[in-house]
Amino acid sequence: MYARQLNVEGVVEFSPEIHRDQRGMFVSPFIQEALTAHAGGSVFSVTQLSYSTSQRGTVRGIHFTRCPPGKAKYVCCLAGEVQDFVVDLRKGSPTFGRWDTTRLSGSTMRALYIPVGVGHGFAALRDDTLISYLISGDYVPADELALSPLDPELALPLPDGLDPVLSGRDRAAPTLKELDEQGLLPVYAEARRIDGSL
Repeated sequence: MYARQLNVEGVVEFSPEIHRDQRGMFVSPFIQEALTAHAGGSVFSVTQLSYSTSQRGTVRGIHFTRCPPGKAKYVCCLAGEVQDFVVDLRKGSPTFGRWDTTRLSGSTMRALYIPVGVGHGFAALRDDTLISYLISGDYVPADELALSPLDPELALPLPDGLDPVLSGRDRAAPTLKELDEQGLLPVYAEARRIDGSL
């Protein structure tokens, strides 16, 4: 398992070894030992497994959870391909307001560990893209928040040639500045405390 730290503190990309033969392939995109070794010693406690399917052009996110309670995610593309985005929303973080992007696909089975307080989203590059989410907390609708993926100050590089398809919630989501003014951004120290206890 190869691990690479992204430009948002605490976000780690994992590239698993894929074993292929005439029968097909076998891969382990999540290995707790690798996560613990490369994500600051965190022990990731999974309470929910979710999937989403998306058609080409779908943009989901940027989503995050109110902190507390906060949730970490481990995201993997099982089929299709996405341009994936993470945004550091933790006030006081050394990488606050910084974003990074990477390509996840069913052919590489790369995965991302996304710590508490970091926003996540993606743009689907192929039809029938399937994303798997291991999540450290229960779904509570009132705690689920969104940042506009179209925030002009963030200027996320959505892929050229896509006509973005967004949910009403994501289209109406506030900018980073508006979230800050509303007091909805996670505090770095609190997010790190929660992340370390998962």
